[in-house]
Amino acid sequence: MKNKVYIFIICVVVAGVLAMSSCLSPAQQYVKKGDEYYKQVQYDEAIAEYSEAIKLDPQLADGYRGRGLAYQKKGQFDEAVVDFDRAIELKPSNAELYYNRGDVYLEEGRLQTAVADYDKAITLDPKLAMAYNNRGLAYGGQMQFDTAIADFSKAIELDPTLAVAYDNRGLMYRNKHDYDTAISDFNKAIELDPMLAKAYFNRGYAYNRKGDKAQATADLDKCIEISTDPSLTKAAKELRERL
Repeated sequence: MKNKVYIFIICVVVAGVLAMSSCLSPAQQYVKKGDEYYKQVQYDEAIAEYSEAIKLDPQLADGYRGRGLAYQKKGQFDEAVVDFDRAIELKPSNAELYYNRGDVYLEEGRLQTAVADYDKAITLDPKLAMAYNNRGLAYGGQMQFDTAIADFSKAIELDPTLAVAYDNRGLMYRNKHDYDTAISDFNKAIELDPMLAKAYFNRGYAYNRKGDKAQATADLDKCIEISTDPSLTKAAKELRERL
């Protein structure tokens, strides 16, 4: 009897998934394919799918958003901004779209413009933790360390599992030469995400500034071991050679 019940439940779930899939418009189907390519880091293929979606439905904001994200990953920031602009025109109350555009401006180094977009995202969704985190990065880039710390702290309050927020806040404390507090934050970041290579680099740097060469060496070695970012790996090797 139990087996029959389980089979019935499975059939209902499968039928529901199929029904949801069949409800997608042709344009939405292209967006779905684009999302799949995006997750597989096949950005050109994703852009092609999103472009087909836009051709079929020029009012589909998700098509512009998806293509904007793919353009951003390819470093085509102008194209990304154009797509996010259009998506925002179509969905002006969507907080994530302002957050996405803010990220492009952040990468471009247009820090004040990025802050304006994160401000808007936070106004629309005060619980969007990553908007606070990335606004903190923009403030940090303008040497406004205390303001940045406040944003990272808010991000942590909203999402206590957000390892990058601890790492970023630690970096601000490090910039303020408060190495003990910085190390405490780097410890938490590593506890939450043991594969966060830049947290080991940042903690190693802080230990080095405190004169603890042994701990600094261990952290830099770990960063070099797990880093997938060539520029971070290079920085860690260069700092280790200077110890």
